[in-house]
Amino acid sequence: MFAVIRTGGKQYRVSPNDIIEIEKIAGNPGDVVELSEVLLLGGEGAATTGNPTVSGAMVAAEVVEQKRGEKIIVFKKKRRQGYRRTQGHRQELTALRITEILTGGKKPSKAASKPATEKAASAAATKTAEKAEAAPAKKAPVKKAAPAKKAAPAKEPAAKKAPAKKVAEGAAPAKKAAAKKAPAKKTAAKKAAAKKAPVKKS
Repeated sequence: MFAVIRTGGKQYRVSPNDIIEIEKIAGNPGDVVELSEVLLLGGEGAATTGNPTVSGAMVAAEVVEQKRGEKIIVFKKKRRQGYRRTQGHRQELTALRITEILTGGKKPSKAASKPATEKAASAAATKTAEKAEAAPAKKAPVKKAAPAKKAAPAKEPAAKKAPAKKVAEGAAPAKKAAAKKAPAKKTAAKKAAAKKAPVKKS
């Protein structure tokens, strides 16, 4: 048996145990919700269509998860106007598992909701157990890495001092060489002046 339901302005074809994603509705994981807008019922025999909905028909579903859809990018531009706008959007969604398709004004049975709550509880227990196991594994590398960082700075100052001395030692000869070259230039200038002087007198 299947039904066509309407929710959030959209239509969905559903059967028992189907999982669908619809526009967000109120409810926590494990809750049973009633979808009363049934447009069509089909399956064995002729299909029953509503006007606009089938009277007395209802679909019961269990809330599996409240989540958000994938991001879409909204981009607007007006050419030659310097107008550009970019915006992201993620739609709020609710994942449902269809439990029953009811007709004749029947209401959801409590037996259908019990397994749902048990599954939700077991799923929550497994998630917490996984988090507890993952937490110590993350902390261990942080503790081991801390001593290694403290030992490294002790070696660095010694390495920095050695090059500083070498630079200081290398700088001294450079200054002496510059001082020696200076007199050589002065003598050359004096000789040039002495040669030019007699030429001007004659």
